[in-house]
Amino acid sequence: MHRYRSHTCGDLRAKDVGGAVRLSGWVHRKRDHGGVLFLDLRDHYGLTQLVVLPDSPGFALLDALRAESVVRVDGRVVARTAETINRALATGDIEVRVDGAEMLGEAQELPIPVFGDHLYPEELRLKYRFLDLRREELHGHIMLRARVIRSIRARMEAQGFTEFQTPILTASSPEGARDFLVPSRLHPGKFYALPQAPQQFKQLIMVAGFDRYFQIAPCFRDEDARADRSPGEFYQLDVEMSFVEQEDVFQAIEPVMRGVFEEFAGPARTVLPGPFPRIAYRDAMLKYGSDKPDLRNPIEICDVTDLFADAAVSFKAFKEIIEKGGLVRAIPAPKAGALPRSFFDKLNEWARKEMQAPGLGYIVFEGEEAKGPIAKFLPPEILAMLKARAGVGAGDAVFFSAGPADQAAKLAGQTRIKLGQDLGLIDDGVFAFCWIVDFPMFEWNEEEKRVDFSHNPFSMPQGGLEALESQDPLTISAYQYDIVCNGVELSSGAIRNHRPEIMLKAFAIAGYGPEVVEAKFGGMLNAFRYGAPPHGGIAPGIDRIVMLLAGVSTIRDVILFPLNQQAQDLMMSAPNEAGPKHLQELHLRLVEPSKKG
Repeated sequence: MHRYRSHTCGDLRAKDVGGAVRLSGWVHRKRDHGGVLFLDLRDHYGLTQLVVLPDSPGFALLDALRAESVVRVDGRVVARTAETINRALATGDIEVRVDGAEMLGEAQELPIPVFGDHLYPEELRLKYRFLDLRREELHGHIMLRARVIRSIRARMEAQGFTEFQTPILTASSPEGARDFLVPSRLHPGKFYALPQAPQQFKQLIMVAGFDRYFQIAPCFRDEDARADRSPGEFYQLDVEMSFVEQEDVFQAIEPVMRGVFEEFAGPARTVLPGPFPRIAYRDAMLKYGSDKPDLRNPIEICDVTDLFADAAVSFKAFKEIIEKGGLVRAIPAPKAGALPRSFFDKLNEWARKEMQAPGLGYIVFEGEEAKGPIAKFLPPEILAMLKARAGVGAGDAVFFSAGPADQAAKLAGQTRIKLGQDLGLIDDGVFAFCWIVDFPMFEWNEEEKRVDFSHNPFSMPQGGLEALESQDPLTISAYQYDIVCNGVELSSGAIRNHRPEIMLKAFAIAGYGPEVVEAKFGGMLNAFRYGAPPHGGIAPGIDRIVMLLAGVSTIRDVILFPLNQQAQDLMMSAPNEAGPKHLQELHLRLVEPSKKG
C-alpha cells in the first residue's frame, strides 16, 4: 500500500465497503459521542468521516490532536446506518473505522478556524492566507479560477489562437497607471519597468507575422485597490489579431465569453440570449450615466434639460443650472409611487451624504395627478411630455439629477443603480453582457489645461489622419471598445494605430513631441515603418471574470495570495527593506520622504 494513501478523502463510496484503506489529510472536525471519537478528515478532494473506538491503537493520538493537524489513518470502510447517511456529502454513504494512525504534521492553536462560516477581519485572513485557503468556499473559488483559465485556453486554441509569453522586464511607459520600477545592477541609474500590460509586445507579435496571439498575462500597476481591482498585479486574457476590423474582434471574443459563462454559471444563472448589445459611449452615458452599465437594471435615464428650460416652467433652481451650461437628467422609478414618503427622504439624504449633491428632486404620478416638491412648477403639458419621455405612468415616480454635464451624469447613474437595488429590479440569475463602442479619442484635462488621451493612446482614430488634421480633437471617436458584464468592466480593447504618421499626429495633439514618442515607443514605431498589418485586440480580466462567476463582491476572494488594500503582503511581509549591500549593488541611495506641515 502507498506510504500515505490508497484513496483520497473524496473517493470512497458504498462499493468500497469492506475494503482496507489508508487516508491522509487534515483533521477538519472532531466530535466525542460517549467515548467514541468521530473525525472528519479533509483533503483537496473531499471529506471522509472517521470512527475511532476507544480500544483502537490510534485513539489516544487522534483524541489529543488539535483541528487542522495532518494525519495518516488506516482502517476499514463500513456502511453508515440508514439514519446516519449524509446526502450532502459525496462520501456520505460510508465511514472509515480506524485501526491505526500516524501524526504527519501537528497543528498549533489556530489564529482563525477553518471549520465553519464565521467572518473574520480581512487583514487576519490575509496574514494567515494558507489557513483561509483551506476553507471550503475559498478553496472552491480558487479551483473555479483554474477551471475557467483551462476553459479559456481551450476555447482560444480552438479558434486558431496561439499562446506566446511576453517579457516581464521592459521599459517604462508615460501613459496609464504608475509603473513598478526595477533598478538595473548592470546599468547604474537605469530601470526596467514591470509591464502594465503586454500592449507593445503583442502588437509587435502581429508585426512579426504571427496572426492570432493570446496569453494569460500577468500585469503590474502601482495603483490603489478597489473591490474589483487588486493593487500591484492582476491577470488578463491578452488577445491580438491581424487583418481585422472591430467586428472581427467581437466575433472572436463573444463566443469565448459566452461559452465560459454558460459553462460555469451553474443551474441557477443564465447568460442573456442573442448577440451582446453594442452601445455607443455617448448613449451609455446618457441612458445609464456610466460607461459600464448593468443591463439587468431596466431603468433608462433620459435628458429633460429642454423641458425645464421651457418658459412655462418656473423651477428656478434647475433654470439657473441650465443657464450656466448644465444639464437635467430624469431617472424613472417604476412603481415607486406607492412607497411611503420616507423612501424619498432617504434617497434624498443618500444623494447629499454619499454623493455630495444638493439633493434629488422628484415627481410622483398618481393617476392623472403629479405630486412632489417639483410638480407644482411644471404645467400639465410639460408634465405630459415628461411622462412620455421617461416612459412612466400612474404609480411611477421620476427623480432628477441636475448640474454640470459630468456631475449630472454621475449622480443620475448612481441613482439608477441604487433605485435598481432598492426597488428589487435587478435579476441576480442572469449575466447581461454588452459592448461599449465609439469612445472619444481625446478628453480635456482640466487640471493641466490640455487635451489628453481618454483611453488607449495606441488606438486608431475613426477617420484616420484626415480626422486628426481637420476635426476638433474632442469630437473624434476612436475604434475603442469595452466589454461589460453586470456593470463590471471586464476589458478594454481597440483597433490599433499601425501607421507611424497617424501615431505621431495623435501623440502631438496630446502634447507629446516626436522625440518623446521615439524615445518611449521607438521599438514599436520603428517596427511599423517596415510593414505593419492592420490589427486589433482586447484583454478581458481573468480576476473579474472569476469574481462574477463565483458571485463574490471582492476580487481578493478569487486570488490565491492577494495583497491587502495598502498593497502589502501580510503573510510574506512585503514590501520589506533592502540591506545596504543590496542597495549598493543596485547603485541606490534611500531618500527619506519629506515631512508635511
